Amino acid sequence: MSTRKPKSVSFRAEREQTWLELEDIVKKIESGGIGAASADELGRLPHLYNATLSSLSVARTISLDRNLLRYLEGLCSRAFLVVYSTRRRPWHVIAQFFQRDFPREVYRLRRHLATATAVFLMGVLVANHMVMEEPEVFHTFVDAAYAQGRGPESTTESLRAVLFSGSSFKADDLGQFASFLMTHNSKIGMMCFVLGFAVGIPVLYLLFQNGAVLGAFSGLYISRGLGVEFYSWILPHGITEILAVLLCGAAGLYIGEAIVFPGQHTRARNLAIRGRQAGVVVVGAVMLFFMAGLIEGFFRQIVMDLNIRFTLAFFTGMLWLTYLGLYSRQLVREEGR
Repeated sequence: MSTRKPKSVSFRAEREQTWLELEDIVKKIESGGIGAASADELGRLPHLYNATLSSLSVARTISLDRNLLRYLEGLCSRAFLVVYSTRRRPWHVIAQFFQRDFPREVYRLRRHLATATAVFLMGVLVANHMVMEEPEVFHTFVDAAYAQGRGPESTTESLRAVLFSGSSFKADDLGQFASFLMTHNSKIGMMCFVLGFAVGIPVLYLLFQNGAVLGAFSGLYISRGLGVEFYSWILPHGITEILAVLLCGAAGLYIGEAIVFPGQHTRARNLAIRGRQAGVVVVGAVMLFFMAGLIEGFFRQIVMDLNIRFTLAFFTGMLWLTYLGLYSRQLVREEGR
């Protein structure tokens, strides 16, 4: 008596695990969007889809039972929609970016962000000390166009007036000022990122230079007894703006490291991988520049009270510390489980 199994039974036994795995991933994405699937599952999705398509082709060729054909056709149709179309609305994409993509990539660049921060702070401290010791050194660090008339030769009252001149601005002026600041600061950040392709060394110089500009102004104002007023003026927008510059600098250093130490990949392949990761950080940094421009162009020019200014600076700092520090670390830990 023959114990040979029907062709359809043997066929299904050999391939069913692949179909079930694909169906499980498809169900996750259908119910919860692309973010419901893990990175490993998304990586396997194209392979499982192609393997199931092959099974469907073979099933049609050898004329297997109708129920199996209908199952495979339905599964392939659903998988096609998942692989080649997006179910996410634009706001879902934005939410996914800020909930997962941006904080996850910032955490990946945490060592580079720490390096960028150290170099920036070194510039601040060096320039602050030198300007307090010798005020004329101010012009060594700050370009005349950027200083806008401020310098060692300025009177203390004229320096104070800059910190509390918001009432002279009209609404239209504030909008234009915020737009200019966002554009200007975004360019600085983009330079930090692009210079990463020059092995990252120019990024360190640019970070030090930008820190030195802040340090030079700090030294100038502190030497005139206006240190508290200066930091109440700079910190509300400066925390967000400086963070954005540091993120772009970290992205540039990440790219530079890919060139110097390609690891197991070729340099071109490593640049492609790291370029996508660093690009996410830079896009997020541009959003931070926009927020900083709004604060600088509106809030800082309207609110003159020092306590309110410092309160905003405190809550801004806590926001970024929680979001890009604690939350990003917790997110990566959860995804690694």
